[in-house]
Amino acid sequence: MDKIKTPNKPWLKHYPEGVPYDINPGKFRNLIDLFEDAFNKHKLLCAYKCMHKELSFSDLEKLSRKTAAYIQSLGLDQSAKIAIMLPNLLQNPISIAAVVRGGFVVVNVNPLYSPRELNHQLIDSEAEAIIILDNFSGILEKALKGTKIRHVISTGVGDFLGLKGFFIDFVLRYVKRVVKKNNLSNLNVTVHSLKKIVNNASEQYFKPQNVSSDCSACLQYTGGTTGVAKAAVLTHGNLVANCLQAEAWYKPALNDMNFDASILSFHKNDQPVIVCALPLYHIFALTACMLLGLKSGVKNLLIPNPRDFKGFVRTLNKEQFHIFPGVNTLFNALMTQRNFSKLDFSNLRISIGGGMAVTKSVAEKWHKITGCPMIEGFGLSETSPVATVVSVNAKKYSGNVGLPVSSTEVRIADDAGETVEYENVGEILVKGPQVMKEYWKNNEETKLAFTNDGFFKTGDLGTMNSEGFVTVVDRKKDMINISGFNVYPNEVEQVVSSCQKVTECAVVGGLNNQNEEIVRLFVVTSDKGLTKENISEFCKKNLAAYKCPKEIIFKDELPKTNVGKISRKTLKEEVKI
Repeated sequence: MDKIKTPNKPWLKHYPEGVPYDINPGKFRNLIDLFEDAFNKHKLLCAYKCMHKELSFSDLEKLSRKTAAYIQSLGLDQSAKIAIMLPNLLQNPISIAAVVRGGFVVVNVNPLYSPRELNHQLIDSEAEAIIILDNFSGILEKALKGTKIRHVISTGVGDFLGLKGFFIDFVLRYVKRVVKKNNLSNLNVTVHSLKKIVNNASEQYFKPQNVSSDCSACLQYTGGTTGVAKAAVLTHGNLVANCLQAEAWYKPALNDMNFDASILSFHKNDQPVIVCALPLYHIFALTACMLLGLKSGVKNLLIPNPRDFKGFVRTLNKEQFHIFPGVNTLFNALMTQRNFSKLDFSNLRISIGGGMAVTKSVAEKWHKITGCPMIEGFGLSETSPVATVVSVNAKKYSGNVGLPVSSTEVRIADDAGETVEYENVGEILVKGPQVMKEYWKNNEETKLAFTNDGFFKTGDLGTMNSEGFVTVVDRKKDMINISGFNVYPNEVEQVVSSCQKVTECAVVGGLNNQNEEIVRLFVVTSDKGLTKENISEFCKKNLAAYKCPKEIIFKDELPKTNVGKISRKTLKEEVKI
């Protein structure tokens, strides 16, 4: 393919060798076709591994088909919304595949939601059924009022783990008493057992679905960091496109691994492994782990509880792994574990951070320990999520989020929507086949989110240089204005985190007693000798005076979102109180 010669796409001439300028979103009519293709090509390969139990692509096909057929038999409306409230267990990808193959719409739900949060999402999404871990049935019981939920498909942690699973469920139910009795069956809902569904020898008739690429596949709720969470409507075409875009950009690394899924069907030991610690209900993991793994024949190592860092390291010690997606806080926490540096990183080929800025100190420490450079990508729930990414061939941390991925345009615009000069700060705008269709039931927000020429307004501030590399500066709504000067929390956090005695930090804006906007810094440290004066002096040496924090608050830990990102919203609310 000839290079496209246009000054509006400077990034194309810097694409890594072998990465196409464009992908063909029409290669698959829908996600169902992508799944069927994966099942046919990778039958004997392992699709998922969790708690030492493996699930082949063939197993996934059979179990998801049975589950899809059962859901179809419930008499739900075509394209009904099915909520999935599961951690990273084998039941999760089975359920997602079943809902999609059945022609329904996935509603991803955070298992850590409170009854209030769950109730809001179930009502807003109009979900008619939910697949849920029985640990959370007590939460669901309190959240059903006003919802359309009529069917609850329940599963236990150990349902797909054989004899070991029986003992796990026994301990959770009768020793730790995590699983408690509920009254769901008395609340006008029918409770079904996922284990019984897949073990039913006389399975229901499965009716294959033929949906268009423009049909909704998923309601992906945004994190709600700037207000009430709203759902991005992601179509089959959106998710297929972003999966193909991710695969195109991972291809140089997969080639270096000499991996060809069509050849290696009988050589499972050579199969690349993605560490899937990010929750599958989050769009980063859904696309970059589950869908990419399916399309490329890569095994997903599911981590049910990544916050158990000691257990996480023990799991990694028993596995070889090649691709490691995560967020900055996860990487940072893992590296504090005593045995982490003793792991075998010889196979690690891609370490990619997303969801929040990767700090230079964390990236450099990761590279030093693992020998694998940290790269970053940029995207949002609304972009399925990948919009830009650094080349997997990068030799070191770059500090930017790379180039627009194949078939994607990015421009940086001022408040009037005009494209700014290279290196100038503006809002990052994205256009491509991975950009959402709309916000669910919210025409006004949808109109506000797009420019007249079809670009999605991300709400993130950034720059682009003359070569097309994008750097994220900060969230537009998190920017702090000090006497007319813009202060970006990410920049201050990058500087403070480089102080060796600082474990974690976060910066938010706020008003002081004189009603003046100030930079407020929250710090976590393991060194009790570190003082506010030490940090203040460090900041004065590395930042302009107006960027230096006027208030420094020490904390034992910082609040996190469901994927481990530091929650600035919560910190702002704490200060108000």
